[in-house]
Amino acid sequence: MVQDGLPMTLGQQLKLTVQLSIPAIISQLSSILMQFIDASMVGSLGAEASASIGLVSTTTWLFAGLSVACATGFYVQVSHLLGSKDTANARSVLRQSIVMTMIFSIAVSAIGCAISGPLPGWLGGDEAIRHDASMYFFIFILSLPAMQLNMLASGMLRSSGNMLTPSLLNVLMCLLDVVFNFFLIFPSRSISFAGMEIFVPGAGLGVTGAAIGTAMATVIVAALLLYSLCVKSPELNLRQDRGSFRPTMKCFRNAVGIAFPMGCERVIMCGAQIMSTVIVAPLGTIAIAANSFAITAESLCYMPGHGVSNAATTLVGQSIGARRRDLTWRFAHISVLMGIAVMTVMGIVMYAAAPGMMGIMTPDAAVQELGAKVLRIEAFAEPMYAASIVVYGVFVGVGDTLVPSIMNLCSIWAVRLTLAAWLAPEYGLEGVWIAMCIELCFRGIIFLIRLYRKKWLK
Repeated sequence: MVQDGLPMTLGQQLKLTVQLSIPAIISQLSSILMQFIDASMVGSLGAEASASIGLVSTTTWLFAGLSVACATGFYVQVSHLLGSKDTANARSVLRQSIVMTMIFSIAVSAIGCAISGPLPGWLGGDEAIRHDASMYFFIFILSLPAMQLNMLASGMLRSSGNMLTPSLLNVLMCLLDVVFNFFLIFPSRSISFAGMEIFVPGAGLGVTGAAIGTAMATVIVAALLLYSLCVKSPELNLRQDRGSFRPTMKCFRNAVGIAFPMGCERVIMCGAQIMSTVIVAPLGTIAIAANSFAITAESLCYMPGHGVSNAATTLVGQSIGARRRDLTWRFAHISVLMGIAVMTVMGIVMYAAAPGMMGIMTPDAAVQELGAKVLRIEAFAEPMYAASIVVYGVFVGVGDTLVPSIMNLCSIWAVRLTLAAWLAPEYGLEGVWIAMCIELCFRGIIFLIRLYRKKWLK
């Protein structure tokens, strides 16, 4: 109906938004559940093991964010082309994207491998956790090309309106991660089941095992996603014609126009998150572990917002491709209101369940108490955080990434880090999270102002 220019009632628009949002939310939740499972399994090994992952987590987000930006530069083009019913050129962009993203991810992975050794020291981590932190990051960075393919294939499938396949496969990745971690993190042991003692073999690799398990799950699911995209997709099946995989300047230029501002934003924002880690690191191992666990737990709250944001990118991108500006605005408005509603509910749940969420991830009472306190601070920011996430997805669907990227980085550097550096010495980790809460509310407000001024529609 979007592509053919047919009129859509408000009920149809709401139904379509919900239908695309639900599997996208499931996909995002499964992704963060994988991190939650990693954190809880490693958390059983003690605070130092947890802190070693927490120390490098912001740097892993930086490299993952660059991969997201690279993939977005191509799947937004495909979304516009499918909106205008130009499937042949959409498949051409897909072919070129596979080559260019692989070149990019291999280059970035090489840089990551080179810095994996000294990185924990640069971040101010204690000597006791540096080895595990370095190994975790090294294994993560080796799996980056597979992660890049995962992001590209998922984005392409979503651009065609297929939210279900990437969602189900990301759930599978979560399940595989659990299985691999079960055997790789812990040593061989006997467990009691139905009154019987069962011997369970294990590698006993600890933090390193968690990284290997996640990498293996990522590789398997990336292969399945590529098969679904390149062989099974009705619109993007590459067997329909024999096009060239050779990159063209036009496709490259279009991708850079979308991805470069996002990439710069991810570098600067993750640099800010790394600076936050540097601010937290002197507060001690308990604070590092509590901060890491709280970030993972909070992700369960805001990932539904990213699911709605993904749906908004698809709907807005296809509406723009079909040159339906009125429908573009309506989908944007519906998506933003839906995202705020969902994350408001999630914020209430997080406030109530904060102690239980921390208890699942770590047996350390001090880490549990501090983590629950900061989670409850953050719960108040969730509605406005939702606004910034979904509005950003709307702007990405249009292909407007420069101004939103500048808004993001100015907000986090000028507001969050300034406040965090000021509050941390007196209030500790709670001060850092108060700064985060204030900044997220500020960011949501400025994104809503830009959305409702409607200049981005031009």
